[in-house]
Amino acid sequence: MIKKQILVIHGGETFDGYDDYMQYLRDYPLERILKKTETKRWKDRLQTDLGEAYDVISPMMPNMRNAKYEEWKIWIDKYAPILQDNIVLIGHSLGAYFLAKYLSENDFPVKVAQLHLVAGPYQCRGWDALPESLEKIEQQVKKVYIYHSTDDPVVDFADAQKFQKALPNAELVSFDDRNHFLDEQFLEILENIKK
Repeated sequence: MIKKQILVIHGGETFDGYDDYMQYLRDYPLERILKKTETKRWKDRLQTDLGEAYDVISPMMPNMRNAKYEEWKIWIDKYAPILQDNIVLIGHSLGAYFLAKYLSENDFPVKVAQLHLVAGPYQCRGWDALPESLEKIEQQVKKVYIYHSTDDPVVDFADAQKFQKALPNAELVSFDDRNHFLDEQFLEILENIKK
C-alpha cells in the first residue's frame, strides 16, 4: 500500500539582526525554558490521528530560535528524493510563511495535492518579503487552506486576510477561539486532509 505523504513544517523565531536575537535570549523567561507540557500538540498527533494510510514527515528545521530562510530552503531541498506526488504540505506559523515563500519562488519537486497554512504571518521580520504575486502557489497546488483565529496573540488575523486576497482560490477557515493553534486536537485540518 502506498501511503499518502504529509510534510509538516513547524514554526520558529526570526529577528531583524543578531543584536535583537541576543536580546531575545536574555529576556526569555526561565519558566518557559523549564516548562514541560504533558499534552502533545496536534502536529505531534497527526500520524496517530490520520492512521496507517498516511506517512507524516516532520523535519526539525535548522535554528528554529533564529530561523533563516536560506537554511530552511537547503533543509527542505534535501527531502526532495523521498517525496511523492500528491503530497500534503502543512505549515504552522513561520512554517506557513516558509512554505508560501518557497512555493511562490520555486518549483516543488513533486505534485502538491493540498497546502495548509496555519496561523501564518504574511510578512516576516528578517526574511525577504513574499513576491508581489503568489500565483505560482496556485499553479502548483490543487487546494489551499488558510486557518487563522481572530484571537491569535502571535499573528494578526489580518495576515490571513492578506493570504486570502493573494490566493483567491484558497479556502479561509476562521475561528475565534483557537489562539495560535497550540491545542492537542485540530479536527478541521484532519477532515480537510482526508477529502
